Amino acid sequence: MKEGEETEMIDFSFPLEELEYFLLVLVRVSCFVFVAPFYSMNNTPRHVRIAISVFVAFLLYQGIEEHVYLQYSTLLEYATLVLKEAVVGLLLGLGAEFCMMIVSFAGSIVDMEIGFSMASQFDPMTRQQTTVTGFLYQYSFMLIFILTGMYRYLMLALADTFVLIPLGQAQIMLEYMFDSFVGFLGDYMVMGFRLCLPVFCTILLLNGILGVMAKVSPQMNMFSVGIQLKVLTGLSILFLTVGILPTAADFVFEGMKVIMVTFVEALGGSV
Repeated sequence: MKEGEETEMIDFSFPLEELEYFLLVLVRVSCFVFVAPFYSMNNTPRHVRIAISVFVAFLLYQGIEEHVYLQYSTLLEYATLVLKEAVVGLLLGLGAEFCMMIVSFAGSIVDMEIGFSMASQFDPMTRQQTTVTGFLYQYSFMLIFILTGMYRYLMLALADTFVLIPLGQAQIMLEYMFDSFVGFLGDYMVMGFRLCLPVFCTILLLNGILGVMAKVSPQMNMFSVGIQLKVLTGLSILFLTVGILPTAADFVFEGMKVIMVTFVEALGGSV
């Protein structure tokens, strides 16, 4: 370096308020990423999920037009703000995850009707025992989830929450939240039974036919005959109804959007 030339130093300093603001954004994003479908799969390494959380939080931090610094005087008040952001992220992610659990619920009903309910296996994605049809439905819906770009919708919905629910201004309305959750449980049962309705109705009709045959010809062993017929009929119906899975997935994804909007409203956001 020649004499007389001034050295330019890069200034990495930043106010402490900006760091605290970024940490609040990171808490909401990380809680969402660790429970939301697709992002929270257990076969995804944790350091990858942490990297996604930090990267998305940094983008959202840069995208927020005006940083309103939150006023607090003690460490306990700041911990309360962190807890609020964690609740917002967790509720949004759990709302989407509950809708994906409908698929396992429908699969367990199908396997109970067919006779596959005892043949459960360990699912590495959820780390739970899942029945055969539940396993098939779960991975089929997750594939449709990726192909339709619903994972992008979840991230866009998370970004919109920073406008609808500014940092530190979440107000949990417990009564509205309770009513919304009870209503969602009713929709949960309806969506689950709609997914398994073809198999359920067919097996119900088959049981009626077997009951009539048991009265007509009591010498025939309907137990051994019924098991084979149920398996054959159930697998045939599953094969014939594969084409309606995209339509059923759209129905579940619409329910996912509704429950996320409901949770945002219950947290004080205006949609």
